[in-house]
Amino acid sequence: MKGIIIISKFWTGLFSFKKANGVTIFPFIFFSEESLVADKVLINHERIHIQQALEMMILPFYCLYLIEFLIRYIHCRSFNKAYRSISFEKEAYLNQYNLHYLSIRKRWAFIKYF
Repeated sequence: MKGIIIISKFWTGLFSFKKANGVTIFPFIFFSEESLVADKVLINHERIHIQQALEMMILPFYCLYLIEFLIRYIHCRSFNKAYRSISFEKEAYLNQYNLHYLSIRKRWAFIKYF
């Protein structure tokens, strides 16, 4: 699944605490600006999250994402460090420039980033 792209500064800001230009809330990919639809790397990053959510049957993905963020935030006391330390984000950031990554990605690939 590629995700349904929605342009909305409001929803993107709400779901990302005004910290991101793009956010995935399955099955939607929210972008704050129309111009971001042309950003293939950002789209690839968000589609990696779509695949992660599908593998975990959606709701458990968001629960684990939040739990992992909270644990890492308590540990480092930095929003950005905690966010970048989440296993799902590590996988997405490290592979976002490989536009063919999703075609070769193995199931549960995010586990190696814990």
